[in-house]
Amino acid sequence: MRPVGVWRWSLWGLLLRLLCSPCLGSPTPSTAPEKRAGSQGLRFRLAGFPRKPSEGRVEIQRAGEWGTICDDDFTLQAAHVLCRELGFTEATGWTHSAKYGPGTGRIWLDNLSCSGTEQSVTECASRGWGNSDCTHDEDAGVICKDERLPGFSDSNVIEVEHHLQVEEVRLRPAVGRGRRPLPVTEGLVEVRLPDGWSQVCDKGWTAHNSHVICGMLGFPSEKRVNVAFYRLLARRQQHSFGLHGVACVGTEAHLSLCSLEFYRANDTTRCPGGAPAVVSCVPSPLYAASSGQKKQQSKPQGEARVRLKGGAHPGEGRVEVLKAGTWGTVCDRKWDLQAASVVCRELGFGSAREALSGARMGQGMGAIHLSEVRCSGQELSLWKCPHKNITAEDCSHSQDAGVRCNLPYTGVETKIRLSGGRSRHEGRVEVQTGGPGSLRWGLICGDGWGTLEAMVACRQLGLGYANHGLQETWYWDSGNITEVVMSGVRCTGTELSLDQCAHHGTHVTCKRTGSRFTAGVICSETASDLLLHSALVQETAYIEDRPLHMLYCAAEENCLASSARSANWPYGHRRLLRFSSQIHNLGRADFRPKAGRHSWVWHECHGHYHSMDIFTHYDILTPNGTKVAEGHKASFCLEDTECQEDVSKRYECANFGEQGITVGCWDLYRHDIDCQWIDITDVKPGNYILQVVINPNFEVAESDFTNNAMKCNCKYDGHRIWVHNCHIGDAFSEEANRRFERYPGQTSNQVI
Repeated sequence: MRPVGVWRWSLWGLLLRLLCSPCLGSPTPSTAPEKRAGSQGLRFRLAGFPRKPSEGRVEIQRAGEWGTICDDDFTLQAAHVLCRELGFTEATGWTHSAKYGPGTGRIWLDNLSCSGTEQSVTECASRGWGNSDCTHDEDAGVICKDERLPGFSDSNVIEVEHHLQVEEVRLRPAVGRGRRPLPVTEGLVEVRLPDGWSQVCDKGWTAHNSHVICGMLGFPSEKRVNVAFYRLLARRQQHSFGLHGVACVGTEAHLSLCSLEFYRANDTTRCPGGAPAVVSCVPSPLYAASSGQKKQQSKPQGEARVRLKGGAHPGEGRVEVLKAGTWGTVCDRKWDLQAASVVCRELGFGSAREALSGARMGQGMGAIHLSEVRCSGQELSLWKCPHKNITAEDCSHSQDAGVRCNLPYTGVETKIRLSGGRSRHEGRVEVQTGGPGSLRWGLICGDGWGTLEAMVACRQLGLGYANHGLQETWYWDSGNITEVVMSGVRCTGTELSLDQCAHHGTHVTCKRTGSRFTAGVICSETASDLLLHSALVQETAYIEDRPLHMLYCAAEENCLASSARSANWPYGHRRLLRFSSQIHNLGRADFRPKAGRHSWVWHECHGHYHSMDIFTHYDILTPNGTKVAEGHKASFCLEDTECQEDVSKRYECANFGEQGITVGCWDLYRHDIDCQWIDITDVKPGNYILQVVINPNFEVAESDFTNNAMKCNCKYDGHRIWVHNCHIGDAFSEEANRRFERYPGQTSNQVI
């Protein structure tokens, strides 16, 4: 009985300790330290602008001094621990590069490494308190789930700044009845404060203020407005002012970063002699309203020198710049909101919501053109900002910079919805048609519906990329919507809404009738992005005359030209252009075959399964684009041949294993395997274009299809071949591509 007595006594002792611990000088250690007691003498708060109450720059008070945390090695796991210190249940995200503005004082923690299960930040590994090589431009922030821990007391740990914040901005049209076209480009400025929407006093209002407001609303610039008209109108209306004394420089990404003053609750006289501030913004041609501002079709002067790649939503992506006819990326060193805003406005969007670093929008390939870009925010182009040219040792593609821009609100997401799916990211596509008073929801005919159409639907829904575009959705039949209202939808994949795609209009024609044959989608926030290593093709290309008796299996898989069928088998040979293909996945999701293992096709001759019938197309084209020879490659083995240093292989074909290409890995098809060639037996001597296209039928969704094609110039003299100038399809400027297409050919084997 003695062990039982000891066990009972330990329980009573533990209970007494818990009840009396507040009375004792030093708390007894336990397996779950009480954060509300200050987490071992520390205090925590959220700071910075612009932000919501549950997000901000993390600041820690230690030994009576407030300081920040460096973003080096910061992860979501560390954010979870800090959000619990702040009294929230968990983190939904984190920020870097002082998104909420740089802090002051000490930088208490650097290289913070947490598993996410720690009860206190003191249990996480770091360089030690106060030991840091960072600046406040690298201050970390957290985005916490707006849900409090039970029993948490605000006053003990979290310290929210007591002054007001501008949470949101909008334009409210002051004139015009009925439904106005979107986006709204002119109206009274209203700001959302904790107690509701309020107007801004226009005393001292400048064009710089308007510039900041328009940027927040997704417009690149502003224009003058008829102030006298609006002042006359304001005399007849009641107003609720909440803000005055706004003084922006014009380079701010958010109104909260400007100098401004809030009216106090006891202010009886507000905005004496003034009126509500009015702003008129200029939309880019892409977002010009259909009525009132005609959409411009003409392209701007010259080719754009900045573009975004790899973003799941409009107005976001990896920043790429054009230099000497070739596109390259930007290193994220000193990348900030000012530089990001210059990019966004240059592309026709508003100011930047976020400046992204660490290849958050996927890694680029090829040159890195710029580093340490320092913009004031007033530049019209990123190229006008001071910057450093870069060498290969300075930066890697793991540091590619990206942006998220403010976009105008167009309301396109209200005209489409999904029904019947297991989650909000999948289901049957329903669209709204008709005019005012006769609006109705209907289905889309599944005929011809594919990945490109599904990508536009997912983009319009705000759900990112399309994993699949489905032509049959009988298993999602859950509603009473049965009418098909749209058919013949054909998209290029770049449209912002299905309305911009070609379709049959009001004359609906569907080969397979019934609601079971209607369009559906499965959307995802991430997608793969395949890219061919063009330099390797150029380095490994050569000609082989292969005897026919060694090509039976290749003939069975249609890897030879059609003339091979009439050859004198097994005598003679075929002339093959061989080369290696190294295919990288630079996206943000693994590339997986469309079909599962249960439907892969076994090929007895080569002794392997095909997970995709057509994975790549190989073509020889004349300079005017006429195809003179072709080949194809089935994906008989998609696997991780090699990976980047910090990436582990996940896919291997051996033993009927799972196939795919992991993010940060590449699959190598060597030049000496079957079908890794183009049969050029019937090709005459001349100058040609070698073209390789990955995923040519768009069977698997990718974040970017424009970089799936690779082209090379080549000269064939009937005995030898010279391949040069190989490049990814979107790697050159328009002018460089025109020069490539006009290539006159080589007169010798000397490539200039």
